[in-house]
Amino acid sequence: MPNTLLLRLSACLLPFMAAAPATAAELGGGFSLTGDATIVSDYRFRGISLSGEDPAVQAGLTLEHGSGFYAGIWGSSLENTPTYGEIEFNFFAGWTGEVATNTTVDVGLLYYYYPDGDSAFGNSDFFEPYASVSHNFGPVEGTVGVNYAWSQSATGNGDNIYLYTEWSARVPNTPVSLTAKLGYSDGSLSPTGNYVDWSIGAEAEVGPATIGIAYVDTNLGGGPGVDAGVVVSLSLGF
Repeated sequence: MPNTLLLRLSACLLPFMAAAPATAAELGGGFSLTGDATIVSDYRFRGISLSGEDPAVQAGLTLEHGSGFYAGIWGSSLENTPTYGEIEFNFFAGWTGEVATNTTVDVGLLYYYYPDGDSAFGNSDFFEPYASVSHNFGPVEGTVGVNYAWSQSATGNGDNIYLYTEWSARVPNTPVSLTAKLGYSDGSLSPTGNYVDWSIGAEAEVGPATIGIAYVDTNLGGGPGVDAGVVVSLSLGF
């Protein structure tokens, strides 16, 4: 990974990260600030590698309010391509809250921003609203969600929908959680018009750090970036 990329990502995110201690920073007025920094062995987005199956560095910040509203920024290094460049930023805002016993709703809007994208290949930045519903079944939490990108220049003037379900279960008397995800993408952002991705894995919380491992695959065949792979991650919350 180029040193210049690491410096640029750090320069954009570390000034904000430095404001946050190891636990959520209470800012007053019902506001709090949380963040995380992560190293992954491969940045997989909906099953597809965006880092050329190489490691990636990622970090994010979220400003939350007691009312449930939140906003934040997240960034990751990428494989350097003419369309997207070598860095991705996600800006997001939304609302989350419990709407029934053990049931939580999360709705918001994402903006994908690629500052290194070459305009000669067209606009690469786009918006994507999202919504999900989560429910706790004792030690098991299940989520169903949808992301929808309407027709924009970056989507080739076509729309795209992503449907998914995620499940996690805490292993009793351990810091380990088991995870599983199944997703379906259909539209202009899908390499073949539509495809399925899935993953199974485990995470362990060790103090402020989370160590993860996951098996990720798609039905796009065995080509580079879409074949099955094992992703290892180390994340530090602050």
